[in-house]
Amino acid sequence: MTSTVFVLNGPNLNLLGLREPEIYGSDTLNDIEDRVAARAKQLGLSVDFRQTNVEGQLVDWIQEARTKAKGIIINPAAYTHTSVALHDALKAADVPVIEVHLSNTYAREEFRHHSYVSPVAHGIVVGFGAYGYELALDGLARIIAKN
Repeated sequence: MTSTVFVLNGPNLNLLGLREPEIYGSDTLNDIEDRVAARAKQLGLSVDFRQTNVEGQLVDWIQEARTKAKGIIINPAAYTHTSVALHDALKAADVPVIEVHLSNTYAREEFRHHSYVSPVAHGIVVGFGAYGYELALDGLARIIAKN
C-alpha cells in the first residue's frame, strides 16, 4: 500500500496559467497536479491534490491529513502571510509539512516576507515555479522514509 501525501493549495491558485504569468508561470494547477502525481508514483507515493479559496476548508483538510496522510505539501498562497489558523492546524497535524511557493516571496513586496506557516514546516521551497512542487515532494519522501 502506498503512502498518501496531501498537496493543498490556497486562494487564486486555480487561476494559474492566467494570473500574472510573469510571476507565477504559464503552468496551470492541473499541469502541476499531473507532474506531481507522476513523480509521486516514481517515489512509491500517492497524492491527494486539492485547491480552495476558503481558509476554513484548508484547516479542515489539514485536520483530515492527521489521520489520512503521511505528510502535507502546502502552498497557502496569500494565507501564508495572514493565517494563524493555518499555523495552528499545521502544528496540530502531527505529520511533516513542506511549504511551497512558486515565486520567491523574499524578492517581492515586504508583506510577503513573513510566513505564519514556515515556523511549523519541516522545509520551505520558494522561487522554483511549478518545479517547486516536485522538489517539495522529493524532500517530503525523504522525511517519510526516515519515519
